Amino acid sequence: MPRTNTLDFNIIKKPHTKTEWNAERLHQLEQCISDPLYFMETFMKIQHPIRGALPFHPYKYQKRMIHAMHEHRYSIILSGRQLGKTTCAAGYLTWRALFVPDSTILIVANKYIQALEVMDRVRYCYESLPNHIRDSVMDYNKGSISFSNGSRIVSRATSADAGRGLAVSLLYCDEFAFVQPNKQKEFWTSIQPTLSEGGSCIVTSTPKNDEDIFAQLWKAAEDNVDDHGNPTENGEGKNGFFPVKVPWWEHPDRDEAWAKSFRESLGEARFRQEFECDFVSDDETLINPLVLNRIHSIQPISYTGTVRWYHDPEPNHAFLVALDPAMGTQHNYGAIEVFQMPEMIQIAEWQHNGVAARHQVRTMMEILCELDACLREHPDQISDPELFWTFENNTLGEGVLTVIEDTHEDRFPGSLVTERRRKGIQMRRVRRGLFTSNRAKLSACARLKSLIESDRMVISSNNLIRQLKNFVATGVSYQAKSGEFDDLVSACLLVVRMLDIVLSWGTAAGDLREHISDDEMALEPMPVVI
Repeated sequence: MPRTNTLDFNIIKKPHTKTEWNAERLHQLEQCISDPLYFMETFMKIQHPIRGALPFHPYKYQKRMIHAMHEHRYSIILSGRQLGKTTCAAGYLTWRALFVPDSTILIVANKYIQALEVMDRVRYCYESLPNHIRDSVMDYNKGSISFSNGSRIVSRATSADAGRGLAVSLLYCDEFAFVQPNKQKEFWTSIQPTLSEGGSCIVTSTPKNDEDIFAQLWKAAEDNVDDHGNPTENGEGKNGFFPVKVPWWEHPDRDEAWAKSFRESLGEARFRQEFECDFVSDDETLINPLVLNRIHSIQPISYTGTVRWYHDPEPNHAFLVALDPAMGTQHNYGAIEVFQMPEMIQIAEWQHNGVAARHQVRTMMEILCELDACLREHPDQISDPELFWTFENNTLGEGVLTVIEDTHEDRFPGSLVTERRRKGIQMRRVRRGLFTSNRAKLSACARLKSLIESDRMVISSNNLIRQLKNFVATGVSYQAKSGEFDDLVSACLLVVRMLDIVLSWGTAAGDLREHISDDEMALEPMPVVI
């Protein structure tokens, strides 16, 4: 149905329209005022893509959604695709505007056109109502509706300015996980003062990433047990949100046969994200998103300054320490990763975005000294500690290299790992540290991927896991998504490059070489061509 910016009195209720009343209509109106589900089941219509206008008969899981929206100030709905979450929200927003006077309802979505799609559902819901149920309209525009009871519904794209100038009574965020992470943060920060004044909030989405604001809201909403481990009385999480999760199998018309075709066409990771409500990234991450989804971080057991320690170093093990340097400004981070061989367990980590090269080198030296002292003092240590360390020596690493040369390498515990000499090439002087070319980076990416996905490398840090989930393919290489960082991943790439050099020296490191075992051959025989 075409829309205009002028009042169309054929589809809306004109101001001051007289309505005929009887006992039944008064009873219906009374029921609608107190019960949004009654309102929607009795009068709401939806647009079916094939069958046209149909009465809305919500499924059980949709009733759960509507109850959550109505009974809780804050509600968050994690739903698979095509389960009617936006339809339920549109019906509830319409009820709220009609029966709670002087309400200001704000609809936000990733893009303005998507917010308008929600508004279209609201308009369709309103237009299908009988006059004795609906309020008259003062303004009926493409992106906003104002009613004679003082309520209005406004639609906008998600941005830091979306709520500006509005005293929002109810905020509805549609498919919030698909808003860009930086816009999510800006919007959520800017809208908090409005919500703190008594506004309500409904957030709905299919999951996308388990580190964005939507995922954080969901996880906090699921944290709904008290200090004694008992469920909270109202079921709300510690952030005040009431969670509702709706995977695909709650729809009565969907079964395993239905799911099978989607699994085959989308792949397991994408299917789990879009239909089973799993927080699995759909970006082309270096590490398989299903693997990333099962990695769980641990809390640091101690700190030395700003260095986070996740495990105590074990005696008679080797240790790899790598520094990815930074300029020392607020725009990038210097990072250090520490791994224990042969298990390749991450035992320590450091990152900072405000210190110069000299401080970065000093922090690496302090880590090496801490490892050396701890191992020498351990009663089970039977020989000198095996410590290997390195740093990136190109671009920003020039400053680090200068500091190390001026400090003198022999003051650092352990052995500095440098680039291996290529056969047939004579070099007067070996450049200390590791030079990162695009080829070297891609090779290290492949090695890191193999180690993590085969469970031969154990990640402890939540910060590193987050960066791995945002470390994606860009052209012929990998790097952090826009607005994210990859300094910790870069330090890990130096670790795996250093690992391969150390392995070539004959250091025992367990099953860390890239070889095909007899067991693999037995389990996965070669294909036979007939």
